Amino acid sequence: MSKCVYCHERKGKRPCPAFGSQSGGLICSQCCGEHRVVRIACPPDCVYLDPNSDYQQKRAGERFALVRRDFYKDVFELGGEKAAALFNLIEVVTFSYFQGRRDGQDGEVIAAVQALRRTLSPLHIPAAPLPVFAEHLKKEYETFAKQQPQQALNSSTATDVLDRALKLITELSGGGLQSQRFLTGLIGYIKTYHPDVAEQLAKRGEGGRIVLPGQFTPSPSPVEPPGRLHAGHHHTHDHTCRH
Repeated sequence: MSKCVYCHERKGKRPCPAFGSQSGGLICSQCCGEHRVVRIACPPDCVYLDPNSDYQQKRAGERFALVRRDFYKDVFELGGEKAAALFNLIEVVTFSYFQGRRDGQDGEVIAAVQALRRTLSPLHIPAAPLPVFAEHLKKEYETFAKQQPQQALNSSTATDVLDRALKLITELSGGGLQSQRFLTGLIGYIKTYHPDVAEQLAKRGEGGRIVLPGQFTPSPSPVEPPGRLHAGHHHTHDHTCRH
């Protein structure tokens, strides 16, 4: 009897492309249902994903919310609201670009953040042409920096934030070559906890005015109840601002 490649206890019944030929690549239905996308780096063409994609997004979003809250607390301690705004920019640009795409992969986000880090590094060395999403993120950052120069970080703090972002994304992704775990968690989080922001970003798509950061960064307060997030900063900066 082939045992489940995940729990190694129950009988494996479903071929799991995330594990390939390892131990026959069979997973039990219980582990598949409980852990797909959330803890298993499921490829986008897996036949078991479609029926429950919204459900899986919601579950991954709930897990992402907890990790995200702790991440923002660290980022606030590193560089305050300016540091939080940088990662918030990555979130809103990533969501608006990938929320309607089934073929998006975490690797594209990682490559884009790496490219942005090289751009902001004082030791920046021109590289080869950027991948599509990396170029898109770079342009959105440049637009944001032009619109909100008072939000700019010094290069050292900015690269520290991006290093931490890369660590977070990589850990959530799980290292699979075709993983979508980070994207699923981010998209599920915004749709579940901030549907108004999700709607605005979905309408925006790839073009149009940038949605400025700071709309749904969690409170850095250490007394925030575990498991709960607050849409801390709903203000969108524009020409009417007095600060």
